[in-house]
Amino acid sequence: MNEKSTETLSVIVEREIPYPPEKIWRALTQPHLIEEWLMKTDFKSVVGHRFDLRADWGAVDCQVLAVEPNKTLSYTWEARGLESVVTWTLTPSSTGTHLRMEQSGFQPDQQQAYQGAKYGWQQFFAKLEQVLAQKD
Repeated sequence: MNEKSTETLSVIVEREIPYPPEKIWRALTQPHLIEEWLMKTDFKSVVGHRFDLRADWGAVDCQVLAVEPNKTLSYTWEARGLESVVTWTLTPSSTGTHLRMEQSGFQPDQQQAYQGAKYGWQQFFAKLEQVLAQKD
C-alpha cells in the first residue's frame, strides 16, 4: 500500500510582533535579511521565481507561489523528499503585526521532517525577531 495519504500535517507558528507589516515584509523578502534569520538565498518576491535556501546540511528548493506585499507570501519548500508549502500571513494588530507561518504538506510518515520543522521554525522565528530588533 504505497498510496499517499490525503491527511497531511502542518506546522503553524504565530507571533504578535511589535513592528508594522512593512518592516516584517522586508525581513521576509530581502535576501540579505533572509540570510540573517533563515538561510542564504537568491529569493525574489516574484510569482514563479525559483530560488533555493542553502545551509550547512544542504539546500531547500523553492518556488514563489503568491506575493501580496505586506500581507501574504507563499512558496514551495522541497527538501529530502519533503514537498511542502510555506505561507506567511501578516495582519496589522493593535500592537504591531500578527505574523502567521504555516508549512503544510507533511505526510504522516514524515515525522522526522515534521518534528524537525516544528523545532526549526521556533529557532527561525527567534532569529527573525532579533533581526527586526536590530534594523530600522
